[in-house]
Amino acid sequence: MRTLYLFSSAAPPVFDVARVIEDAQADGWDVCLGLTPTAARWLSQSVEGLAALTGHPVRWDYKLPGEPDAWPKADAILVAPATFNTVNQWALGITDKFVVGVVAEGIGKRIPTAVMPCVNAAYVQHPQFERSVETLRGAGVTVLYGDGGFVPNEPGHGNPAAYPWRLALDAVRGILD
Repeated sequence: MRTLYLFSSAAPPVFDVARVIEDAQADGWDVCLGLTPTAARWLSQSVEGLAALTGHPVRWDYKLPGEPDAWPKADAILVAPATFNTVNQWALGITDKFVVGVVAEGIGKRIPTAVMPCVNAAYVQHPQFERSVETLRGAGVTVLYGDGGFVPNEPGHGNPAAYPWRLALDAVRGILD
């Protein structure tokens, strides 16, 4: 069985992560769930259930030096939903958050990685966002943004149920095949 690291930021589609884990497991993945600290706070009432669902601890912070790895090695990584902050920190190499540190290192380890942002149309007007998307693509990350990926909505008009999770799961499988 292949191992998928599913890393999620604090955007409304994160509330569907249990269903997404089940879908990934049905696709044959052993799923390890990592969250940004804010996403972990949003899902704090569900963390134990999500750990039971995956069979692995849910992580949002770095382990201490010398502690053994709690997860098997990743065959692939999916970062979704990825907020404006997560995308920019990753592209800029700012690794104070566990999930951003793992994906930044994942580039160097050549772990097949896909990311699907979840940002509104106002955020993407900031000039750093497009630079970050191009930086990640240039580093070999599959960025599911724009045509054939996530399309930003106007602020306050997002529909979390319409977030294209299936597209993200299919893309991460596709980068391995």
